[in-house]
Amino acid sequence: MNVNEANLGRRGVLFGGAAILAAPAILMPRHSLAQGMDTARRWVEQEFRPSTLTPDQQMQEMGWFAKAAAPYRGQEINVVSETITTHEYEARTLAKAFSEITGINLRHDLLQEGDVVEKIQTQMQSGRNLYDAWVNDSDLIGTHFRYQQAVPLTDWMAGEGKEQTLPTLDVEDFIGRSFCTAPDGKLYQLPDQQFANLYWFRYDWFTRPAIKEAFRKQFGYELGVPVNWSAYEDIAEFFTNTVKEIDGIKVYGHMDYGKKDPSLGWRFTDAWLSMAGNGDRGIPNGKPVDEWGVRMEGCRPTGSSVERGGDTNGPAAVYAVSKYVEWLKKYAPPEAAGMTFSESGPVPAQGNIAQQVFWYTAFTADMVKPGLPVVNADGTPKWRMAPSPHGAYWKEGMKLGYQDAGSWTLLKSTPVDRRRAAWLYAQFCVSKATSLKKSHVGLTFIRESDIWHNSFSERAPLLGGLIEFYRSPARVQWTPTGVNIPDYPRLAQLWWQNIGDASAGAKTPQAAMDALAAAQDSVMERLERSKVQGDCGPKLNPKTSAEHWYDQAQKDGNIAPQRKLANEKPQGETVDYDMLIRSWPATPPKRA
Repeated sequence: MNVNEANLGRRGVLFGGAAILAAPAILMPRHSLAQGMDTARRWVEQEFRPSTLTPDQQMQEMGWFAKAAAPYRGQEINVVSETITTHEYEARTLAKAFSEITGINLRHDLLQEGDVVEKIQTQMQSGRNLYDAWVNDSDLIGTHFRYQQAVPLTDWMAGEGKEQTLPTLDVEDFIGRSFCTAPDGKLYQLPDQQFANLYWFRYDWFTRPAIKEAFRKQFGYELGVPVNWSAYEDIAEFFTNTVKEIDGIKVYGHMDYGKKDPSLGWRFTDAWLSMAGNGDRGIPNGKPVDEWGVRMEGCRPTGSSVERGGDTNGPAAVYAVSKYVEWLKKYAPPEAAGMTFSESGPVPAQGNIAQQVFWYTAFTADMVKPGLPVVNADGTPKWRMAPSPHGAYWKEGMKLGYQDAGSWTLLKSTPVDRRRAAWLYAQFCVSKATSLKKSHVGLTFIRESDIWHNSFSERAPLLGGLIEFYRSPARVQWTPTGVNIPDYPRLAQLWWQNIGDASAGAKTPQAAMDALAAAQDSVMERLERSKVQGDCGPKLNPKTSAEHWYDQAQKDGNIAPQRKLANEKPQGETVDYDMLIRSWPATPPKRA
């Protein structure tokens, strides 16, 4: 199938060259406020429905934007984001609407994610203004907090940007605001889109009586959504080596990718270790040890290796990598080991994969297209998504998966007037007047009010559990990289290089994670010596024995690092999907 490249371009791996879509600035003639409002009414009536606001309320927001933008009419403003469906909608539709309504000439570029990170680093280091606002992953929250090159939005909205801050912005309505909040309690970024990685499975196969009975006879418990990795492994074994074929098609019980490529890195930094049970309890990230295995005391990272109190090379992390390698070899199609993220993404929709433990909800729109082998004639999916299973080291209270949160970010190197004008556009893209329609286009939710809108209740049966998950209490356990990571760009690149050795068989999982932990500590040592990150920069613990830190964790009432378990494959446990869905609340949480 031809998968929508916008959805698969989350990390930019499908695209060559720097700019995917460099939209020309939308040059608008100077116009009056009345003309802007006439234009706004057309956009509200023809494009920005449905909305959680009434048309009159939408027009009130549009009127505020038009008035607030008056000092900047005719100015050219440049913003940038990575390439996914949500941002394509912004670049092609919302940018045009904003320019027509406000008179600001807006250019919204779409780049590979790697290019976005590179360019934001360049602006931070050089002070040269490349873009006036950025949609930058909240994974960089620890970086922005420590380098102090990003504008704290809490201060901005109360100070220099107060007059340009939408009165109805309603920050409390954003489901990802904790992801963008630093240890100083300030909001540094504002979510623009979010999507999670979840468990994906063929609901139609899992509910066939003959298949269910065969699984029960072989394993002694019910086939269903796996709660733990033991059950996932049993199901993978069952479909790959017992069932083997369904309706004349060779089937596999697992899908993944293994090529030594940058995309392999975020296969792991996107919380695979936390799913295994690496790190400590704590939402949005473990404290004092996070899901990367990095320990933080106060606001200072103090080590990655177990010998410094971290958990990157501890038993839970090694178990996580070992299971990844084992499942890839034993239960996935043979070609999966040579695939990148973008190459593996379309495979489940081709109809021969029973389940996938690590699946991004950004694929949803491309998995429900009419005519696909995984879509019924009535348009409903044959598959479902559900909360991810957890590994043997996981404990209640720990995070369970990753959630991407591309977030609006302002840099101090951008002149204040340009920053103010760009901030207007950023808010336009997330305002209640536009956000529900944008959520329907990209299926990347940022507002609680949008998730619970009736339009998504009506659409839910076509989306395979996406709405049910985002309305569930489980959602809070899916979070981005947190504040423990002092320099995300430098540390993230170490992962694919080291784990790629384990995937290729060049190193054992233990040796690969030892090398990764040492490399992360080395980067943090350099940051410590440079002192560029101030009082919250790394300050590494001296190396001691692993046993010392195992004992210390128990003494302090923490989890990480954990000793190796005697049994890393406990009894498999599953839950019935339909019962799980019915157990979740049917009404939105009350606002305080």
